[in-house]
Amino acid sequence: MSNKINYTQPIVYDKKGLDNDTLKLLYKNMLKPRMIEEKMLILLRQGKISKWFSGIGQEAISVGVTMALNKEEYILPLHRNLGVFTTREIPLDRLFSQWQGKANGFTKGRERSFHFGTQEYKIVGMISHLGPQLGVADGIALANLLKKNKQVTAVFTGEGGTSEGDFHEALNVASVWKLPVMFCVENNGYGLSTPTSEQYNCKHIADKGNGYGMESFIIDGNNIIEVYTKVSKLAESIRKNPRPVLIEFKTFRMRGHEEASGTKYMPKDLLNQWALKDPIENFQEFLIYESILSQEEEVAYKKEIINEINDNLQIAYKEDDIIPNLTNELDDVYKPFKHQEVKSNSKTKEIRFVDAISEGLKQSMEKHNDLVIMGQDIADYGGVFKVTDGFVDEFGKERIRNTPICESAIIEAAMGLSICGIKSVVELQFADFVTSGFNPVVNYLAKSFYRWNQNADIVLRMPCGAGITAGPFHSQTNEAWFTKTPGLKVVYPAFPYDAKGLLATAINDPNPVMFFEHKALYRTIRQDVPTDYYTIPFGKAALLKEGNDITIIAYGAAVHWVLETLDKNSGISADVIDLRTLQPLDTETIYNSVKKTGKAIILQEDSLFGGIASDISALIMEHCFEYLDAPVKRVASIETPIPFISQLEDQYLPKSRFESALNELLKS
Repeated sequence: MSNKINYTQPIVYDKKGLDNDTLKLLYKNMLKPRMIEEKMLILLRQGKISKWFSGIGQEAISVGVTMALNKEEYILPLHRNLGVFTTREIPLDRLFSQWQGKANGFTKGRERSFHFGTQEYKIVGMISHLGPQLGVADGIALANLLKKNKQVTAVFTGEGGTSEGDFHEALNVASVWKLPVMFCVENNGYGLSTPTSEQYNCKHIADKGNGYGMESFIIDGNNIIEVYTKVSKLAESIRKNPRPVLIEFKTFRMRGHEEASGTKYMPKDLLNQWALKDPIENFQEFLIYESILSQEEEVAYKKEIINEINDNLQIAYKEDDIIPNLTNELDDVYKPFKHQEVKSNSKTKEIRFVDAISEGLKQSMEKHNDLVIMGQDIADYGGVFKVTDGFVDEFGKERIRNTPICESAIIEAAMGLSICGIKSVVELQFADFVTSGFNPVVNYLAKSFYRWNQNADIVLRMPCGAGITAGPFHSQTNEAWFTKTPGLKVVYPAFPYDAKGLLATAINDPNPVMFFEHKALYRTIRQDVPTDYYTIPFGKAALLKEGNDITIIAYGAAVHWVLETLDKNSGISADVIDLRTLQPLDTETIYNSVKKTGKAIILQEDSLFGGIASDISALIMEHCFEYLDAPVKRVASIETPIPFISQLEDQYLPKSRFESALNELLKS
């Protein structure tokens, strides 16, 4: 009998020299997720599990790709890739607990379905914003490249996800950096109800590979042998010659986008046509036709899987429901970090704020020998503010990485590095540009540890602020976007000494840190700073002046405006608090001071409404009300975008209004 079988079935299989045991394992691995899904659909109708996204009809892709990879290689699936989880042999009781929101799952009831990852099985779970998975895969692939471990990473997306900007950014970065990653696009015809004709205007998604300078392939996603053998061959090639590839799997989704949406928008003849190409039924018939699989074996497989499903469902059912515990919830927002104070020696040198940042980075690069810095123009050019000038000569281009203009993909890549245990610092050329990567910051970095115990060991450097007449897109101080996002830490130094020590701590901290650096301070503020490495703890404000009349609270450039005002008003006796870190916030120092002085004024550069000053004011009112002799005063910029020309910028900023507000409060 010939190796290539031609008969009346819609899928023609070529055994490609695979032995019978492998062929039967391919079948069994497809059968298992199909039977689990069929059971889950029953439980969904019974209200025993929540929303379900079915992968029925697409099992060959998940199973084939997973079997083609080594178990130590990462896979980043989506919600239609149950076969990834089962082929990696995750215990079913844990999967069932996950879907029922129980503690034996992977997210302690905090996430649903496939929104989780597990380092034990080298699976990185999705978030509902589909695009970031692709950039995170870049970061994992970069880590593999840096470690020279000859591993490949596979990441899944759907044809709808290829319309997102993250797709473009991730493929572009992977191509430029020659990253060993396989971008697996499951083209099942519809993004929810939107057909491919309304998603993209080219014949094949694989055609897009040409635009990124990468190889691309089209594979019949319903043919398990084709998926397994071709992906296996590609994976082995990529391990030897690291590079990205784009693979388009042609397939079809036989159920709704999720069960509630149904399939009424799909033409019946199209559904019938693809039903004939069912990957499991066709492969089963092929194996039986070839006398590879007997009827008895097939019955035994199904009985074994049914028993496994039922036994593990009982384990999940018997598990107690989660009892909310406030302490547990709050403790799991951040990965625990015990600050280890490193004191400086007595030798100091007067340097500028920008030099302190540069020195802190350099010494951290020396301390952490795998620390990676990424950003636009940071290598040979040294960054637009020359913070990393000369770093390439000392640390090399593998660790000092120029990036394309794609904030989202680079922040996501930093997340991938963290998953592989590598620290990174990302320089946002201007803090304003973080909006282009806002989603991965607030939805991926901030939430991952809380969701599935995966920390984001990342520092985002944020050159910010007005004072240099740079206009609305280069002058914002946007810390309030992040202080209200649980899971992020926010640091905002005002002096060179603090900047260097806090930056060292930020890099040591395994949690995501937004590190704000005021551009107007870079070359205007000088201070004696220790020449060696040292750290400063988060959550400890600096009491710069002590007095009895009033408490003045500020951070960043506003601290210097406060000091200038007091220099002109020597009769004012004030506590001056430089917050230094906004998250965590040193409320103890604030409360102690306000209880002593009885009055408080808060100065911030950001516009007033929704800023950190509002929260600090509310905290003082809640915790120190009986000690107050007057209402808490907030002073901030006006409610407009930041203008360009100096006279408008001066009017915008609160610096000129602070003195009168301070004196008015003192008189009250």
